[in-house]
Amino acid sequence: MRHGKKHNHLGRKAEHRQALLMNLSIALITHKRITTTLAKAKALRVHLEPLVTKAKDDSTHNRRVAFSYLQNKEAIKELFDVVGPKVGDRPGGYLRIIKIGFRRSDASDMAMIEFVDFNELYNQGAETKTDNKRRRRGRGGKTKTEGTAAPATTAEAVETTEETATEAEDKE
Repeated sequence: MRHGKKHNHLGRKAEHRQALLMNLSIALITHKRITTTLAKAKALRVHLEPLVTKAKDDSTHNRRVAFSYLQNKEAIKELFDVVGPKVGDRPGGYLRIIKIGFRRSDASDMAMIEFVDFNELYNQGAETKTDNKRRRRGRGGKTKTEGTAAPATTAEAVETTEETATEAEDKE
């Protein structure tokens, strides 16, 4: 029975699963985006996000801990020199999983997993975005002028909108 075992075994023994996640992690760190099955992507996110958190603080201890997981010097250099500083201000959620459909051969769910801060298409709007927060209360009185009361009936509302339309035409 598998009571209390929360991680996905991926149909593999422990050593094979560890090697798989290590290779997927190295590929993701190197290429910043990979395509794999949805189950492997979810397992990879759980495996790699603590290492990215360690990469935010560049110390010898954190490098050795990350090396014990990855066993690849080039991936460690990339993780601590490129990825760590770029995600330094982010409190978590370094990876994004996007479902991309089904594999043609066996119809398994496929997903693309990528680093959030390394996708220029999604991040270009976030940098130029101003502080326009949506509120549920409506427009907040932006169309009404101060000193005028709201119309009580719909007929009065139609009349006031017609008056404002004619005023705008007169200004032109």
